[in-house]
Amino acid sequence: MQVQSKATENPIAILRNKLQDYALFFKMRLTFLVVISAALGYIIAAEKVIWMDLILLSLGGFLVTGSSNGFNQIWERHLDALMQRTNGRPLVTGRMQRNEAFFIAILSGVAGIAIIWLALNPLAGVLALLSLFIYVFIYTPMKQHTPWAVFVGAFPGAIPPMLGWVAYTGEFGLEPGLLFAIQFIWQFPHFWAIAWKADSDYAKAGFHLLPSKNGKDMSSAFLILLYTLFLLLVSLLPVFFGLVGIIAGIVFIISGIIMIIPAIRLFKNRSDKAATQLMFASFIYIPLILIAWYLDKI
Repeated sequence: MQVQSKATENPIAILRNKLQDYALFFKMRLTFLVVISAALGYIIAAEKVIWMDLILLSLGGFLVTGSSNGFNQIWERHLDALMQRTNGRPLVTGRMQRNEAFFIAILSGVAGIAIIWLALNPLAGVLALLSLFIYVFIYTPMKQHTPWAVFVGAFPGAIPPMLGWVAYTGEFGLEPGLLFAIQFIWQFPHFWAIAWKADSDYAKAGFHLLPSKNGKDMSSAFLILLYTLFLLLVSLLPVFFGLVGIIAGIVFIISGIIMIIPAIRLFKNRSDKAATQLMFASFIYIPLILIAWYLDKI
C-alpha cells in the first residue's frame, strides 16, 4: 500500500498550499500595489476619511484586480507553460483546474464590482468594471500580437488612484485626471523595464513588448528614457495647477530623478542591471508621489 505524504494527509498543509496557489493566481504583490494606489487616491480626495468606505474600496479593488489577474492566467495558461517566470503557476502545473479558476475569477470580479458600485457609488463601479474589461478582453489578447498592448494596458493600470478619488467624491475633475495621467505615463518605463529583463523569456511565448521591433536595442532604451523624462514633466502638473505646494513638488522632482538615473544608465549601456534598477525605482515611485500628495493636503 502506498503511503501518502504528510502534506497530503495534513489538512492544514493542504489549506496552506491552496492559499499559496490563490496568492499566485491573484498575483498578490501586484494586487496589493494596486490596492495601495486606490486607497491613497481615496485619502487624497477625502476631507474626512470614512474608514468603512476605505475598507470596502480596498476589498473591492483587491477582488477586481485579483479577478483580472486570474482571467489573464486562464487565457495565457498554455503560454505561461513556455516561460520560466510563469511555468510554476497553479494552472500550468495542474494544481488548479480551469473550472475552479473560472469560478474564482468570476466570483471575485462580480463581488468586487458589486462592492464598489453598491457600497461606494455607481461611477466608481463603472471604473472598476471598465478596468477589468480592458485588461481581460483587450490587453491580454493583444499581448501576443503587438507591443501596442502596453499602451492599452496602461489604461486599466492607471485607473486605481482615480477610482479611489471617485469612490469618495462620486465625480471626476482635474485632480483625479492628473492622478490618472501620472500613473498612466509611469507604466511605460515601469513595464518596459520589466519587459527588458524578461525579453528572452517573453519571446518563448511570442510576446514582444519592448517599444522597438528589435527588442533590447538603442531605440527601446531611448524611448524608455524619453518616457521617464516625460513622467517627470507630467508629475509637476499638480504643482503648476496649484493642487500641491512646493514641498510636494520637490518630492515629485526627487522621485523623478530616482527613476531618471537608472533610465540614463540603461540608455548608455543597455544592461539588464540598469533595467533592474529602473524597475525597482518604479516600484517606489508611485507610493512616494501619492504619499507626498496626501501629506501636502493635511
